[in-house]
Amino acid sequence: MSDRATETTTLDRHECRACGYVYNPKKGDPKNAIAPGTAFTDVTPTWVCPVCGARKSMFQNLGQMEGASGFKANQRYGVGVNSMTEGQKSLLIFGGLVVGFLFLLSMYGLQ
Repeated sequence: MSDRATETTTLDRHECRACGYVYNPKKGDPKNAIAPGTAFTDVTPTWVCPVCGARKSMFQNLGQMEGASGFKANQRYGVGVNSMTEGQKSLLIFGGLVVGFLFLLSMYGLQ
Protein backbone atom coordinates (compact mmCIF):
# COMPACT_ATOMS: atom_id res chain seq x y z
CA MET A 1 0.00 0.00 0.00
CA SER A 2 1.30 3.46 -0.86
CA ASP A 3 2.05 6.16 1.70
CA ARG A 4 -0.81 8.29 0.35
CA ALA A 5 -3.35 5.46 0.81
CA THR A 6 -2.10 4.88 4.36
CA GLU A 7 -2.39 8.61 5.13
CA THR A 8 -5.98 8.82 3.91
CA THR A 9 -7.18 5.81 5.90
CA THR A 10 -5.44 6.80 9.14
CA LEU A 11 -6.72 10.40 9.13
CA ASP A 12 -10.36 9.41 8.76
CA ARG A 13 -12.92 10.78 11.20
CA HIS A 14 -14.79 8.31 13.43
CA GLU A 15 -18.25 8.73 14.95
CA CYS A 16 -19.51 7.27 18.22
CA ARG A 17 -22.55 5.12 17.46
CA ALA A 18 -23.89 5.74 20.97
CA CYS A 19 -23.95 9.55 21.13
CA GLY A 20 -22.80 10.91 17.75
CA TYR A 21 -19.49 12.43 18.93
CA VAL A 22 -17.05 12.69 16.01
CA TYR A 23 -13.35 12.11 16.64
CA ASN A 24 -11.42 14.35 14.26
CA PRO A 25 -7.72 13.38 14.11
CA LYS A 26 -6.74 16.92 13.12
CA LYS A 27 -8.12 18.19 16.45
CA GLY A 28 -7.38 15.15 18.61
CA ASP A 29 -8.99 14.96 22.05
CA PRO A 30 -7.50 17.56 24.40
CA LYS A 31 -9.84 16.45 27.20
CA ASN A 32 -8.13 13.03 27.28
CA ALA A 33 -4.61 14.23 26.31
CA ILE A 34 -4.77 12.99 22.70
CA ALA A 35 -2.60 15.36 20.64
CA PRO A 36 -3.83 16.88 17.37
CA GLY A 37 -2.72 14.81 14.37
CA THR A 38 -3.19 11.48 16.18
CA ALA A 39 -4.90 8.94 13.94
CA PHE A 40 -7.82 7.00 15.41
CA THR A 41 -5.88 3.75 14.93
CA ASP A 42 -3.08 5.18 17.11
CA VAL A 43 -5.41 6.04 19.99
CA THR A 44 -4.99 3.63 22.89
CA PRO A 45 -7.52 0.76 23.10
CA THR A 46 -8.55 1.91 26.58
CA TRP A 47 -9.64 5.33 25.25
CA VAL A 48 -13.35 6.08 25.68
CA CYS A 49 -15.70 8.61 24.14
CA PRO A 50 -15.29 11.95 25.96
CA VAL A 51 -19.06 12.57 25.79
CA CYS A 52 -20.71 9.27 26.75
CA GLY A 53 -17.86 6.98 27.80
CA ALA A 54 -18.42 4.39 25.03
CA ARG A 55 -15.53 2.07 24.15
CA LYS A 56 -13.35 2.64 21.08
CA SER A 57 -15.03 -0.33 19.37
CA MET A 58 -18.33 1.64 19.32
CA PHE A 59 -16.93 4.07 16.73
CA GLN A 60 -17.51 3.80 13.00
CA ASN A 61 -15.36 5.24 10.23
CA LEU A 62 -16.83 8.33 8.51
CA GLY A 63 -13.98 8.99 6.10
CA GLN A 64 -12.25 12.28 5.54
CA MET A 65 -14.02 15.59 5.84
CA GLU A 66 -12.32 17.20 2.82
CA GLY A 67 -12.96 14.36 0.40
CA ALA A 68 -15.82 13.97 -2.00
CA SER A 69 -19.07 13.06 -0.31
CA GLY A 70 -20.68 9.70 -1.03
CA PHE A 71 -19.41 6.16 -1.37
CA LYS A 72 -16.01 5.81 -3.04
CA ALA A 73 -17.31 3.05 -5.33
CA ASN A 74 -20.01 5.35 -6.75
CA GLN A 75 -17.84 8.42 -7.36
CA ARG A 76 -16.94 7.39 -10.92
CA TYR A 77 -20.58 7.35 -12.04
CA GLY A 78 -22.81 10.25 -12.97
CA VAL A 79 -21.86 13.36 -14.91
CA GLY A 80 -19.09 14.46 -12.57
CA VAL A 81 -21.33 15.37 -9.65
CA ASN A 82 -20.41 12.28 -7.64
CA SER A 83 -16.77 13.36 -7.41
CA MET A 84 -17.64 16.80 -6.01
CA THR A 85 -17.19 17.72 -2.36
CA GLU A 86 -20.15 18.66 -0.20
CA GLY A 87 -19.32 22.36 -0.50
CA GLN A 88 -19.09 22.17 -4.28
CA LYS A 89 -22.46 20.41 -4.49
CA SER A 90 -24.06 23.04 -2.24
CA LEU A 91 -22.62 25.83 -4.37
CA LEU A 92 -23.96 24.17 -7.52
CA ILE A 93 -27.45 23.69 -6.07
CA PHE A 94 -27.87 27.10 -4.45
CA GLY A 95 -26.09 28.87 -7.28
CA GLY A 96 -28.55 27.28 -9.71
CA LEU A 97 -31.46 28.45 -7.57
CA VAL A 98 -30.13 32.03 -7.51
CA VAL A 99 -29.63 32.03 -11.30
CA GLY A 100 -33.15 30.66 -11.79
CA PHE A 101 -34.59 33.31 -9.48
CA LEU A 102 -32.73 36.08 -11.31
CA PHE A 103 -33.98 34.70 -14.63
CA LEU A 104 -37.53 34.74 -13.27
CA LEU A 105 -37.15 38.37 -12.14
CA SER A 106 -35.74 39.34 -15.53
CA MET A 107 -38.99 38.18 -17.16
CA TYR A 108 -40.76 41.17 -15.57
CA GLY A 109 -38.53 43.49 -17.61
CA LEU A 110 -39.87 42.18 -20.92
CA GLN A 111 -43.06 44.25 -20.71
